[in-house]
Amino acid sequence: MLVFTHEAFRGHVTPPGHPERVERLGAVERGLRGIPVERRDCPLGEEAEVLRCHPAGYLARVKSAVPAEGWSQLDGDTFLSPGSFDAAMRAVGGICAAVDAVVSGETKTAFVAGRPPGHHAERETAMGFCLFGTVAIGAKRALDHHGLKRVAVVDFDVHHGNGTQDLLWDEGRCLFVSSHQMPLYPCTGRPEERGAHGQILNVPLRAGSGGRAMREVYVGVVFPALANWEPELLLISAGFDAHADDPLAGLEWQAEDYRWLTERLCDFAGGRVVSSLEGGYDLDALAASVAAHVGVLEERGR
Repeated sequence: MLVFTHEAFRGHVTPPGHPERVERLGAVERGLRGIPVERRDCPLGEEAEVLRCHPAGYLARVKSAVPAEGWSQLDGDTFLSPGSFDAAMRAVGGICAAVDAVVSGETKTAFVAGRPPGHHAERETAMGFCLFGTVAIGAKRALDHHGLKRVAVVDFDVHHGNGTQDLLWDEGRCLFVSSHQMPLYPCTGRPEERGAHGQILNVPLRAGSGGRAMREVYVGVVFPALANWEPELLLISAGFDAHADDPLAGLEWQAEDYRWLTERLCDFAGGRVVSSLEGGYDLDALAASVAAHVGVLEERGR
């Protein structure tokens, strides 16, 4: 399997004490240690790829907000440093390169170890640490550039993927599934939010419900929806902040839950899976969860 990453992701520097920090990349590297993957640099994404999901005016506003030094702030918890725009565009380039590699048959599975994350970025709003909707952009590339008919996105971050939902609301060729703790930031993701074509499936979970409740709802609700959809490609918003040790939420999952879930998700789309890092803010839990998740992707990608 392929792992896409880049040193530019270390150039996205957040203020002291911010949970989405450079040190997360070191935790990801610890998780990848010992897994036989082929590493590739994320290419710099093209602005045309961003424009598949975001309007030109928004792209220009983000670019112009990048400070020469220090930080600028796009919302209450979303900051830009001098290297942030380059990092975000490398994340876009990484997801596009991963989609290209999997759709072309070069590899069956790929993981994009990038930052900033993307699933909270709405069409014209940066929020929740996110600038551009990287996974949504990857889905649109698969559909519009490669001509796939049906793709699916599964977001198992502990927070609802409101940005991905917004970007794919009118996209009838893409099933979007989000499991998330509720109530919790960003206070969206109710089951009745179904998308313009009924192609959005939100699965709220109660705080403290643990891995058993997750497994029950995936087996009973999510996997049947994926089987019915018959996607040609599955993209994963891989947030690891549902882990019991994560400081930002309380779903109480363990690394083994991520292993189980990844195993089952690889049963769809003929095993063609592109995963992209979202949340996960306890460094040891992030390392263990990445090891479980990517370990399965490598095994299933052989």
